[in-house]
This record gives sequence, C-alpha cells and structure tokens, in this order.
Amino acid sequence: MARRILWAGLALGPLAAVLRYGVDAGDVPVFLVSAVALVPLAWLIGEATEQAAEHTGSTVGGFLNASFGNAPELIIALFAVADGLPNVVRGSITGSIVSNLLLVLGVALVATKQEQLNQRSLMTNLLLVGAASLLFLIPSVAGWSGDPDRHSLAVATIPVAVLLLVVYAVTTVRNLKQQRSAHQTSGRQPSEGSWSLRNALVTLGLATGMTALVSEILVHSLTGFAEAAGLSQFFVSAVVVAIVGNAAEHGGAVVIARRGKIRLASEIAVSSAAQVALFVAPMVALLSFVVRPPLPLAFRPVELATIMGSALFVAIVVWDRKGTRREGIMLLAAYALVVIAYGLSGNR
Repeated sequence: MARRILWAGLALGPLAAVLRYGVDAGDVPVFLVSAVALVPLAWLIGEATEQAAEHTGSTVGGFLNASFGNAPELIIALFAVADGLPNVVRGSITGSIVSNLLLVLGVALVATKQEQLNQRSLMTNLLLVGAASLLFLIPSVAGWSGDPDRHSLAVATIPVAVLLLVVYAVTTVRNLKQQRSAHQTSGRQPSEGSWSLRNALVTLGLATGMTALVSEILVHSLTGFAEAAGLSQFFVSAVVVAIVGNAAEHGGAVVIARRGKIRLASEIAVSSAAQVALFVAPMVALLSFVVRPPLPLAFRPVELATIMGSALFVAIVVWDRKGTRREGIMLLAAYALVVIAYGLSGNR
C-alpha cells in the first residue's frame, strides 16, 4: 500500500510545475506541494540506488546516491548565484554538510538495529570534510572583516577550489577501484528479482532530473514562504534549503536503513557530506565566474565551527565500527542544537 502511494506521489512533481509556471499560484501552495513532491522522488532515488548497489557494493552505491542526490543542489546553488544570493549558497552548503552528517546519519541509526559500519570508508570521508573546512579558512578569515563577497576573495577561492577538486577526484577514483575489486572478489551476486544495473541508473537519472526541477521551484517559493514564517535568510538557506536540496539522500538513507542496510545508509550520509564539501562547493565557486557574480567560499565562524564539530562528533561515533540507536539519538540532539544556533545567528 505504501509503495503504491509513493508511486502515485510522483505525479506531484509535474503538479508543482503546473502551479508554478501554468497558473502562477502563490508561494505558500507552491512551496507545500513542492516539498511533498520531493518525498516520493527521494524514495525512488533511494530505491534505484539500492538496486544499483546489488551490482556494485555498498561504497559504490553510496557514491552513486550522493552523486545523483547532489546534482539538484548544484543546480539550485547556481540559480542562487545568478540571482545574487551568495549568503544563501554558502548557507545551503554549510547546512547540507551538517545535515547529512548529523540529521541523515542520526535518523538512519535510529531506524535500524545495531550493525557493523565500514569504518575505513567513513573515516576517510570525515577526514576529507575536516580538511575541506580547514581550507575554507583561507578565504573565510579575510572575509570576517570588510565585504565577504569582494572580488579579491573570489580570486583567492580559486586555488582552494581547484585543490579540493583534485583531492576529491584522486580519493574517489582510488576508493571506487578498491571497493569494486573487493566486491568482485567476494563473488556476491544480485538478489533474485533485483533490477538490472542499466535500469537502476536510468531511473536514477530521470528521478534526479525531476528532483532538480522541483527543487528549483521550491527554492523560488522559499523567500515568500519564509517571510510569512518570519525566518532569517541564513536560517532558511542553512536548514530549509539544505534539507530540501538533500531530500534524495535523506529519504534514500532512511528507507535503506529501515531495511537493515545501515552500511549503505551510512555511506550515503557521510559520502554525500564529503561530496558537498569537496565537489559541490568548489564547483559552484568556479562556475560562478561564468554564471556571475563570482562566489567566494567565505564562511562565517558559526558555519565553519558546525562543519568541523559535526565531522569530529561523527568520527567519535563510528570509531568503534558500530552504529546504535542511542548514538543516532545523540546525533539528532546535536543537530537540534545546530539548528538553534543557526536560528540565533541571524543574517550576515
């Protein structure tokens, strides 16, 4: 029954487009329909990722989910850059990293029984997030005084962005080769009735395209909706936009965790956070020179502190290679504190 409802819910994506571009409905109904529409889309991406993982293994499956899931966020960020909303972009990047580490992983742990985690892969991604946050200090510290969006900081961001992309490419290629070899050596075969790898990838692509469209519609309606709720621009970008932009990873990780596959769910959460830090953020910064205006990766102290703190906290949780519901609750409590901090921070 639930699956039928989710399949039927996929029709909400086109409905959101009609409300936005066909009848020009108000921001509140457009926002609500778009938000609900992302739920079945997130489920479909999670379903297709799980099917793909039957052929590739959990680490590659997590990478696929993070890649397809973060594509809408990259598109959203570029639209925000073009609209002259640099603080929204930086806030959503910060919120995406933190929400994946604390919210998504926390819910995944709560939704499943204790199970062994892939400590090596998770710790590698957490170290990458920590390294990225340290590199962000280069343009950020200078941006704590004066105009944080001045051109000189955008130029200073270029070598940081290039270095992050190089590190991401090298580590990703190495990890995927290792995990593919290990998966082939294990001799594990796909379960009976599973989708073909081709069908899973095609479904991922189509679902991601619709998610990008719906996410863009939702972001354009966020300002009016946030004003009605009395929320700050930073809070909206770091909490609401971040959660919406990562709806695919959020939903996919939770669905997969409920089926007892916490290894794959944890890979989705942590690898997605690493991909935002090492791929989405630098790509947006470099592409902003084309889209205009150029975007400096100059984050506020509260943003860098929550990124570093989240990575450290998750590293402590996964150090023993086990994931428990109690630890999941702790991660959710930490995320609640972060949300409160973002609410008190106000706009830049």
